[in-house]
Amino acid sequence: MSQIIEIKVPDIGDYKDVPVIEVLVKAGDKVEKEQSIVVLESDKATMDVPSSHSGIVKEVKVKVGDNLSEGSVVLVLEGGAFGVSTPAASPSVSAAPAMKAIEPPIARAPAPPPISNTPPPADAAVSHASPSVRKFARELGVTIAQVKGSGLNGRITQEDVQAFVKAAMSGGAGSPAATSSGGSLGGLNLIPWPKVDFTKFGEIERQPLNRIKKLTAANLGRNWVMIPAVTYHEDADITDLEAFRVLTNKENEKKGVKITMLAFLMKAAVAALKKYPEFNSSLDRDDLILKKYFNIGFAADTPTGLVVPVIKDADKKGIFEFAQETSDLAALARDGKLKPDQMQGASFTISSLGGIGGTYFSPIVNAPEVAILGVSKAAMKPVWDGKQFVPRLICPLSLSADHRVIDGALATRFNVYIAQLLADFRRASL
Repeated sequence: MSQIIEIKVPDIGDYKDVPVIEVLVKAGDKVEKEQSIVVLESDKATMDVPSSHSGIVKEVKVKVGDNLSEGSVVLVLEGGAFGVSTPAASPSVSAAPAMKAIEPPIARAPAPPPISNTPPPADAAVSHASPSVRKFARELGVTIAQVKGSGLNGRITQEDVQAFVKAAMSGGAGSPAATSSGGSLGGLNLIPWPKVDFTKFGEIERQPLNRIKKLTAANLGRNWVMIPAVTYHEDADITDLEAFRVLTNKENEKKGVKITMLAFLMKAAVAALKKYPEFNSSLDRDDLILKKYFNIGFAADTPTGLVVPVIKDADKKGIFEFAQETSDLAALARDGKLKPDQMQGASFTISSLGGIGGTYFSPIVNAPEVAILGVSKAAMKPVWDGKQFVPRLICPLSLSADHRVIDGALATRFNVYIAQLLADFRRASL
């Protein structure tokens, strides 16, 4: 006779409210005792939560981004006539190791089985790998179930993941990121990364990359190779808008919310995305996914690296709401307290360097988005008005767009429209 069993998070030490970063099973899956069912990640460690019983998954109670503690129900199993199992062992905890450098492969290197976008068969759904290896695979955009393990009893090692990526880049196999966007990394025939003993030339200091920089490196490396992006530049006259911003802040000092130019940029971006919906889309093979929601990500500089918090439902918010939310999220980012769901779901991103400096730059498109707007520091410049040169505050805009979706004419129109909105913000209400 079958029985219904709740699988809970066992004793995980002093950790509480640890976010879920990966759910390894779904309803209908067969689960064995001690099989990993979800992966948690605190600021210090990655943890696999094992199942305390065997059975068929009846219901998964958690999703990516949820926070779990000891005793939280993870899933419901429909078990067979099992006796009461011993309590599950504590999840394995391993501090995230420093990422090893992945060298581009030699062209004739033997390749493991080609990457396929087809889900693995049911009997291959269980992939044996440590939390650190799973994390390493996620950082590179690799589905762990597609990697063949060479370790004891087929266990997947970090070297297996590295070999898998090398084969994808050299042998013409399409990685998950490549096949989902209609591209391929094959045929690049990259030569190996140079190995240099730098100590021969002088004194050095070796510093391991922190977790955020390793994630950033993996994602941006993939995006740079996979997305044929073109950057378009435009100057926006924000003289009147800056005067209005300063006046508004002065009139609303008691509110305690300081409006930055980023708030106006977000409002303008929403208006432009509505006018040009191709920019609020994602490419999925031969289909374009046009999104009806408007979630704006913004790059936030932190002591440990760059993160991108997301303002949800931006089309339903005003300037003061943008100012408050960006300030709150930026503070959480600096303190390392952003939750996973606060960095997910963006449909368009703004990277503003105005507070630092610079003139123009080429931001990298943040997949699966198709465009990103870079904003540099505004500067007072002489502008000819037809009769004379007059001083105007000019803000440089740099729009990078995926050329597979957005051609040059459309990108230029979008950029010009953003500049027009910033020059006369009354247009944003039309």
